[in-house]
This record gives sequence, structure tokens and C-alpha cells, in this order.
Amino acid sequence: MVIIRLVWESLLMAIQSVIVNRLRAMLSLLGITIGIFAIIAVFTIVDSLETNIRESVNSLGSDVIYIEKWPWAPDENGEFAWWKFMNRPLASLDEYEFIKEKSRYARNVCFLSAVGRRIEYKNNNVEGATIFGVTEGFQDIRSFEVEKGRYFSPIEANAGRNVVVIGSKIANDLYEGANPVGKYIELMGRKVQVIGVLEKEGQSMIEFLNLDEGAIVPMEFYRGFIDIKRDMASPQIWVQAKKNVSVEELTFEITQMLRSYRRLKPSEDDNFALNQTSIINNQLDQLFAVLKIAGAFIGIFSIIVGGFGIANIMFVSVKERTHIIGIQKALGAKKYFILLQFLFESIMLSVAGGIVGLLVVFIGASIISMSGDFTVTLTMDNIVMGIGISSLIGLISGIFPAWQGAKMNPVVAINSSF
Repeated sequence: MVIIRLVWESLLMAIQSVIVNRLRAMLSLLGITIGIFAIIAVFTIVDSLETNIRESVNSLGSDVIYIEKWPWAPDENGEFAWWKFMNRPLASLDEYEFIKEKSRYARNVCFLSAVGRRIEYKNNNVEGATIFGVTEGFQDIRSFEVEKGRYFSPIEANAGRNVVVIGSKIANDLYEGANPVGKYIELMGRKVQVIGVLEKEGQSMIEFLNLDEGAIVPMEFYRGFIDIKRDMASPQIWVQAKKNVSVEELTFEITQMLRSYRRLKPSEDDNFALNQTSIINNQLDQLFAVLKIAGAFIGIFSIIVGGFGIANIMFVSVKERTHIIGIQKALGAKKYFILLQFLFESIMLSVAGGIVGLLVVFIGASIISMSGDFTVTLTMDNIVMGIGISSLIGLISGIFPAWQGAKMNPVVAINSSF
């Protein structure tokens, strides 16, 4: 109980010292505030960027294989042999039909192509909108919600009707708040009826996935004005695995089917890419690991500067209170009692600076989130890390000045003057 009482008294004396020396305390706070703000702001931005990108990637589906000409990432050796990929054939509708008919592990299969084109409605227009030509199955693989109207029916898809489902941004830009359903837009010189408007998804970090700025039309209609046998049309086949079927099993089956369909010899390499979200996630893991290390280096220098500031302030505090320390020791105060006074003061200053820094990050994150589609969130992990770092810096910065005060000779301390 005596030790607890002494510790409590040390804490009260530290608080009193901070209150009495408010200006000095504020200057000490500034260095730590800047340091914690720098390091936590970097980690918050990196974490938020990672979250937004991974959400965009996850919308692709972890159980889906994307058959394309170009792979999404280099091979295991870090090589991207573009000179080989250039000569690969494009995914075709015939291959889509073959896989759809023969695959035992596929739950849904669709063929997709996308190009950028101008869309017009009366005097309004949208430049570079993404036009998606899709077959049946797209709506089952790519999750989205229709806010107004409906998605086109299998009959409309197979017949190649001139119907379109547009994204929310396209609808706002062309119709300026009016209901687009039932009206016509002009696309590549053709009149196309709007039958549905998609619910707003928000800005995607992967541009290809941004349905807000896209328009979806049946593949049979799309083929009437786009040559899907050209690389610019980005033809792809999407294959979704059945439940209880692993992506590895589906990958093996699709590989064998495509090699057989394209008549590749056993000695020949695959002339197609089977892309998966795991490829992107692996690349993201490496990228964000590097970014976090870089962010730590940026913030650590600011923290060190703040730590030196607190250490200097504590040396001044010890010097100012030398006479008081001498009296306390003459009255029987133990070394740890003196030590704890200065450690508590140092840690309080550092933690207070850290909290202010976190508050600034929180305010900045809230402003960014409210001003656009990019969401920045100050996570609990970063809050705990910020408080933990500031506490550690306070402890390290205060330990030597505190020890210097604790080991003073009481006689010398009493007779000294600041």
C-alpha cells in the first residue's frame, strides 16, 4: 500500500508540474504531435488504399477464372514475356461455347468484351464510357444491383436487341436526375433503349470494374459494331467454379480443355492466361509491405525529433527542480519516487502529443471520406499503435533525465540553485 501511495503521489506531482509549465508542455506536445501525425497518417492512408483496392479486387470473385491473352502479373521468376504474349490468340466466342457445354466444374460461364466509346442523349454526352458486351452468365458472376428498371432477359440477349443497362454516373450525366428507363441513347450511331440503371457502387480502384461509368449491352448487339477479334476489344471468358469445387480443380480442367481445343502439343507452352484474384492479392501483399516500411521510415525521423524535444524539456525540468529534489531526498524519498515523477511527466507529455496527432489524423480522414468516394478510416490498430509509440518515446526520452534526478546527492541538490 505504501508503494502504491508513493506512486500516486509521484503521478500527482508530475501532473502539477505539467499544469504549472503549460507553455513548455505545449512545445513538448508539438514535436510528438507532428511525429505521430506523420507516421499514423501514412499508415492510415496506406491501409485505406489497401482496403479500397482489395474491395475492388474481391468484387471480381475469388472463385472465378478469367481467360485472357495477357496475364495480370509476371511469372514466378518475375519475368513478363510480353513478346510471347503478343502472339497469343484472343479468347473467342467458340471457346466460350465449348467451355460452357463441356466443363464439369463450371457453375457459370460468360464471354465479355469492353471498349471505350462516346454515349449521347440529346445535347448531353459522355466521352470514353466503357461499353460492356456480355453474354448470359455475366449477371450471375459479377454482382451488382439494378436500381431502376431491369436487366435484359435471355431472349433479348440471344436476339441481340438494342437495349442497354447503364451505370449511375452515366445516368446522372446524360439525364440530369430524370428517369432514363424507356428513353434512348445514341451509341456508335445506333439508337439503344435504356431498360435499367445500376445502383451506385462508388469509385473502383480498378478502372475496368467501374460499372458506374459503364453501359452493358447484349453481346449479339455489341458484335454489330465492335470487332471482338481485335486486341483492343479486350475479349475475356469468365468461368465461375461450382460450389465445393476449388479454383485449382477448375484451373486444371480449363487448362486441359483449352490446350485440347487449341491443339497444343505436350511440349508447347500454354498460349493463354488463366488469371485469378489471388494473383492480384499476392502482388498487393508485396506492394503494401514495401509502402508500410517506407511509411515507417518517414514517420520514425519525425518521432525521433519529437523524442529529443521531450528529452531536452525533461533535462530542463530536472535542473529547475534540483532544490526540490534535494529536499525530498532529505526527507527520505526513495530513488524510484523521484524517478517516477519525471517518467510520468515525460510519458504524459508524449501520450498527450500522440492523442492530438491522432485527433488531427481522424479529422483529416473524415474530411477526405466526406469529400469523395475514397474512404479513409483511422483503424483501432493504428490508434493503439499511435498511443503505444508515443508512450514508448515518452519512456525512452524521460528515462535518462529521470535517472539523473533520482541519483542526485541530497546535500548538493539542496545547496544548488537554478
